[in-house]
Amino acid sequence: MNAKEIREKTVAELNELLSKKKEELFNLRFQDAINQLENPMRISAVKKDIARVKTILREKEIQDSANS
Repeated sequence: MNAKEIREKTVAELNELLSKKKEELFNLRFQDAINQLENPMRISAVKKDIARVKTILREKEIQDSANS
């Protein structure tokens, strides 16, 4: 998921996406621990997605406070 797609979402959608990505990361780490993970690079991709979502949430928070 790229930043452009993430920026088009609302804050509520971003919070929901963030929780889904965190759950996915947990599941991937669990699979890695029991040696059932097929694609280890998926962990870093999910971490980057989480970082993107958090960054854009912060941008929206700053933008909202500047407009108030």
